[in-house]
Amino acid sequence: MPETTSPTGSLATALRHAARLLAPKPELAEAQAREILAVFPGNAQALFVLARARAAQGDWHGARDILGALCRSPTMDGAVHAQFGAVLARLGDTTGAIAALERAVTLSPKLPDAWRDLGDQRLIGGDAKGADEAYAQHILSSVNDPVLIEAARALCDNKLAIAEHLLRGFLKQHPTDVVAIRMLAETGSRLGRYEDAERLLARCLELAPNFRMARQNYATVLYRQNKAVEAIAEADHLLAEEPHNPGFRALRAAALGQIGEYAKAVEDYEQLLKEHPGQPKAWMSYGHALKALGRREDCIAAYERSVTLLPSLGEAWWSLANLKTFVFAPENIVAMETQLGRAELNDEDRWHLHFALGKALEDNERYAESFEHYREGNCLRRRALDYDASEITDHVNRCRVFFTREFFAARSAWGSPAPDAIFVVGLPRAGSTLVEQILGSHSLVEGTMELPDIVSLARRLGGKMKRSDRSDYPEALAGLDSAAVKILGDEYLARTRIHRRLGRPFFIDKMPNNFAHIGLIHLILPNAKIIDVRRHPMACAFSLYKQHFARGQGFSYDLDDIARYYTDYVALMAHFDAALPARIHRLTYEHLIVDFEEEVRRLLAYCELPFEEACLRFYENARPVRTASSEQVRQPIFADAIEHWRHYEPWLGPLKSALAAVLSDYPAPAGFGEVPRHHH
Repeated sequence: MPETTSPTGSLATALRHAARLLAPKPELAEAQAREILAVFPGNAQALFVLARARAAQGDWHGARDILGALCRSPTMDGAVHAQFGAVLARLGDTTGAIAALERAVTLSPKLPDAWRDLGDQRLIGGDAKGADEAYAQHILSSVNDPVLIEAARALCDNKLAIAEHLLRGFLKQHPTDVVAIRMLAETGSRLGRYEDAERLLARCLELAPNFRMARQNYATVLYRQNKAVEAIAEADHLLAEEPHNPGFRALRAAALGQIGEYAKAVEDYEQLLKEHPGQPKAWMSYGHALKALGRREDCIAAYERSVTLLPSLGEAWWSLANLKTFVFAPENIVAMETQLGRAELNDEDRWHLHFALGKALEDNERYAESFEHYREGNCLRRRALDYDASEITDHVNRCRVFFTREFFAARSAWGSPAPDAIFVVGLPRAGSTLVEQILGSHSLVEGTMELPDIVSLARRLGGKMKRSDRSDYPEALAGLDSAAVKILGDEYLARTRIHRRLGRPFFIDKMPNNFAHIGLIHLILPNAKIIDVRRHPMACAFSLYKQHFARGQGFSYDLDDIARYYTDYVALMAHFDAALPARIHRLTYEHLIVDFEEEVRRLLAYCELPFEEACLRFYENARPVRTASSEQVRQPIFADAIEHWRHYEPWLGPLKSALAAVLSDYPAPAGFGEVPRHHH
């Protein structure tokens, strides 16, 4: 029988024939389906084939109309709803896609592709937890072995220890089972053991290069470890297979942002939003990339689009507040207060809204109400964190015992001799972005961002497998010989090279938390420069309290934790001033504001750089800036921020008491007199 003639056999035979044509020749499948419908008008199976054929030929609207009509029938099975969801997803209707896919898996729980698509759509919609649940159900519906079914159920219930035990046992018997390997990687990833997950997923793809879900997991795990270049390569591979997948495009855009490729990230977000304009979280991420590029008006428009689409999205409101130079209109304040009044609002949106309202009311000089919102936001955020202040105190005490003058003298001139790196350390909100912008305006220096590489090296040296383990760092450094120490220095320079696009001899790493690793930095990079930017304890502490950080500053959501962290930081810096005299250049924020040119000249002299006028006009520098201060450093210096914390003094008595020891000595570190101003 010719492929396009009327079916001469039974209806079932004709339908099977049409279905077989879908993949190789969808246009013939369509013709066959239409012939069936001429004989059997309204036949649901033929309409289903027709819809799939239209989708396969790129007619997504035609497919949607047919499937939408079919799904209105209460007798339609899950497969039809799943196809409808997939088509709506392709058309950028995430909300409709999620509803259709949830209906599909309710009717037919054993549809692996529907669970996977549901996970993708929830992820695009910003529901990471719901996405994880759908992906776990995808695994459960994909496996047949009783042990893997049990392990998948444990994953669905988040019983990770049980899942890990079952999967390790299974893989001893079946070491090349790629589904089990991927499941074990998922367990490791959820436990935060990303290196293990990365290794397992690499093995998985070695065995099964076309295993899409494993590659998607692999790209995500690489991204979470700041291995942006590798993550981008995997995202490119995925996009070659599925060029319109918004999840893959969003992942690549985020990874491009990690290495400062904001212009390319913006292109990706624009492509994504052209196809999926109703995505509030994608608009917000687009706003972040625009902010880094200094495109302020476009950035504000993107954030405002985000809150228009989803008024409860606290993070987008906070992103507007976090521009620092943006002032909310009265109707914005009412809108945020309305959202906070909703009982069903989740904690994450709630704390972001509290921080945003704190800033909005501060700008209106309503300080008592403003402080109450900052307090509420911090309480909620602190409750969600597993932060233990004693961990940093313990680390500081161990460093003070371990890093002695004798330790460094025995290892002088070890490490990589390259002088390229300039480390700007201290506490967040102390002025490090301003210092980076000043130095990054010099013709010999490239500004980058807060690089994670020193923290990552320290974590690896510590060898901790889980939270309760004791880290071997810094003591593990005692076991390294000069060759091993040089390898670490060279590795740091190799890992950070991706951020150095201008070919300048020096670059800045402004991760503030690196103050905890000065011993490591000096050991592996003895010729690197280290600048400690310090701000008045009360001003810095309260500025931290007003700030919501995307990640990594767990100490900043409780005034007692902040006071303890600041005190630990001062103690550790004082120790290094004694163990490595004049090695670190201390720059006091208040001195910089009051005596700007003199402090800039001292800073450049320490860095052994010739004076350049451009450093005084740092605000004219158009380089991308990623931190909370990105808008502020595009303006000349204003002195009014120095005493701003005093508006809140009536509520800061306990903080002042907790900071008493460092306040009495500021700006000198406790017990060590005046700080060295010159590098000798």
